[in-house]
Amino acid sequence: MAKGSADEKEELKPQAQPKVNEQAVEHWKKGNANFEASKMEEAVAEYTEALKIDPKYADAYFNRALAYRINQDYESAKKDLETVIKLQPKSWDAPMLIGDILEANNDFIGARSWYEKALSNNPEYKEARSRLESIDSLIHVNASIPNLSGGQASTKIANNVKDAEQKTVIEDGQIKKLAFYKSDSNFENVVGLKKIKEYLSTNVVLAIKNPGLFKKYGKQLGLGLILYGPPGVGKTYIVNALAGEANAKVFIAQINQIIDMYTGNTEKNLHAIFEEARKNTPCIVMFDELDALGVKRGGGGDGTQGSAMRSAINQFLVEMNGLEKTPEGIFVIGTTNQPWDIDPALKRSGRFGDHLYIGPPTYKERVAMIKFETRNKPRGFINYGRIGRATAGYSPADIKKAVDKAAMKPLLHEYQYHTERKMTTGDILAVLRDKDESGSSLDEWYFMVKKDVISKTETQTVDGKKQEIVKEGKLDPQEKVMYKKMIKDIKKNTGGFRIFIKNMTRWIALYII
Repeated sequence: MAKGSADEKEELKPQAQPKVNEQAVEHWKKGNANFEASKMEEAVAEYTEALKIDPKYADAYFNRALAYRINQDYESAKKDLETVIKLQPKSWDAPMLIGDILEANNDFIGARSWYEKALSNNPEYKEARSRLESIDSLIHVNASIPNLSGGQASTKIANNVKDAEQKTVIEDGQIKKLAFYKSDSNFENVVGLKKIKEYLSTNVVLAIKNPGLFKKYGKQLGLGLILYGPPGVGKTYIVNALAGEANAKVFIAQINQIIDMYTGNTEKNLHAIFEEARKNTPCIVMFDELDALGVKRGGGGDGTQGSAMRSAINQFLVEMNGLEKTPEGIFVIGTTNQPWDIDPALKRSGRFGDHLYIGPPTYKERVAMIKFETRNKPRGFINYGRIGRATAGYSPADIKKAVDKAAMKPLLHEYQYHTERKMTTGDILAVLRDKDESGSSLDEWYFMVKKDVISKTETQTVDGKKQEIVKEGKLDPQEKVMYKKMIKDIKKNTGGFRIFIKNMTRWIALYII
């Protein structure tokens, strides 16, 4: 536990702890060793054994909660942390970790209240203060951190809570109300993607902020655009940034909100979205996983579901045709990992006519992302170049996940020893070396989609003679041209030489320099 004299230990602890059974302590220590080795399941098992022996062992509850948190078992983690607070009402670490869990699930208002509690229990808790400042920048609470118990700050927080409660209303499978919102992000929060940002600035931001100029030159105040690329590269993220940059309302349409099992409801929901959009112009409407909603017609299956999806696509075409004639300041963006599965009629000019590819980050972009993800964390020396090489072929989501897991190591150290230990290169490398804790989600994805888009030659025996038959992928000649950047990436990342170079780059960075 904490270093220093006995008096110093008592001064640092949030609450004096009762004497703990020695056998329980031994299991706790074994759990910590497993935790440090990133063996979370084994760690949980040891902490559980400690708690069987001593059910009031607060440290075991907290460390088990940390292990649950890293494995994203948020409910179990919160349950353990609530027990810690019952055993140690003055704890500052347990409220801090509950806030961290809520923030990870985008509940910024809830996270903020727990960070406040952590800071009230320990006014010197730097990490809680840093998290509060970060949350305040997101929800625009302009008040000093120490005095947030009332007045103007409380009013602003209440308003933000009220805004957060305005959810999309769905009754009997039909959308009755859409939850448009204003984004706090902007293009400064987007690393790289220079050409994408330039296109969006010219065709969306400029149109929303200067509609008169667009009308003067006969340009439409609206468009249909598809953002496509591998999963986790930031398609939804940049739409949020675009909305903030343009100061426009945005609605992200989830497929599970639109598609309904009862005949006609899906079409009604699509119509409701466009009707609500016309009442909230200028606005951005994003259809996430567009390929699931606008799947190619005639792709097989003549059952009820196939018929229903064809009706849904026809309704989508009607809505997009109406938007083409009178766009009225509605900017519709679809995102997809598999653009070749979208019905061709949706992709023609005037509907989703423009297509922008977002690929995996370059080395320079990965370095910038690692700096961005660690900016609000206590950090010592971090060799960004080495981490950038160790994450060759990683998506932004993979990088964020690795940094988040690495941050738990100094957090645990501060809890155990009550002294701050800043995050280092070693913390991130330890996570990256553990295949169960991290890795590139794109490696498997490239091989999964390769069979869909790239033709291959197969040898078959016909009438006793071997014949070579070329099996074409799903792409027609026009789509091969349209999606050539993505096809190039898929070929490159499934080629033997490229895989060898990528793996060697990672290995050298992970274990040598």
